Amino acid sequence: MAEKLTEEVVAQEESKKGFDIKNLGMGAWIGICAAALIVGLLAGHFLLGGGLPSSLNKTTLTESELDSTIATYSNNGSAQSLTAREVIEMTSSLDSAKDEDGNYEVPSADNVLYAVRNTIAITEAKNRGIEATDEQLLDYAEKTLGQTPDFESIATSNNLDVDTVKKLLTESYLIHELQAQVGGELDATEPEYPTEPEYATTNENGENLSDEDVEKNRTEAYKKVSKDYADYIIKLAGDAWNAKKGKWADEEGEYATALKDYEFSKDGASYEAAYAAYQVAYTEYSNKQSEYYEKINNYLDELYAKSSISINTLKQ
Repeated sequence: MAEKLTEEVVAQEESKKGFDIKNLGMGAWIGICAAALIVGLLAGHFLLGGGLPSSLNKTTLTESELDSTIATYSNNGSAQSLTAREVIEMTSSLDSAKDEDGNYEVPSADNVLYAVRNTIAITEAKNRGIEATDEQLLDYAEKTLGQTPDFESIATSNNLDVDTVKKLLTESYLIHELQAQVGGELDATEPEYPTEPEYATTNENGENLSDEDVEKNRTEAYKKVSKDYADYIIKLAGDAWNAKKGKWADEEGEYATALKDYEFSKDGASYEAAYAAYQVAYTEYSNKQSEYYEKINNYLDELYAKSSISINTLKQ
């Protein structure tokens, strides 16, 4: 059990390290934020065709071709178009998209489709009266990007100009607020991960222990009973724990079932038990989150179903 738990904990910690916003430009990050809200395929008519002027066999665009139409679409009977410049700027800056010859890659069909989805969602947000003040954008940037709340600092740290920063933040904010209007309040909070117990990896002389000894110390630490872990579990379980009786409210409930093979009482529990409780809480959180986004995506699917699009690109 302890060996399996160790593998799970290591995988969990690695997954936390795997995505670092500092390794992304802000444009890409804003794009990811928005794309996370719009995950369905465009329901409606989808065509590849047309062609940029003299560009049917091209994979790059010159500066003068950036404002050529790369996609046309209609939504609710209103015809619109997107240029290559607009598509590129939805996920990055022009400078970062420029190659060493001063040309730009033709946006892929996926990127064009993403840009159309976002544009439709942004238009819907504006139609609903959603607006963005500078104060709201800076507050949003601080919460989502964790960056100093002023446009100049954000622009400098992401190698973008202030106008691009404002544009990207505005697009993401409008979609975020549309989500809030459609989905309502998300009745779920991600559970706090249990603090892993400390264990020795070196001897008293500061020399590294063998893998076998480290694993032994880890196993012992994971099994050691602590009231802190009992308090963590009880807080996590909420109404599933009957504090007056000092036992589970439902002995067949998810928490009681998950912890039945672990030593646990109101006075003490192991890290193993705490981690098992965390998994129950995280599953509940994930299920509520899935239901929330399903409601949003169903709404957007209906919105996209009223659309048709023609994309001018050779890139898949």
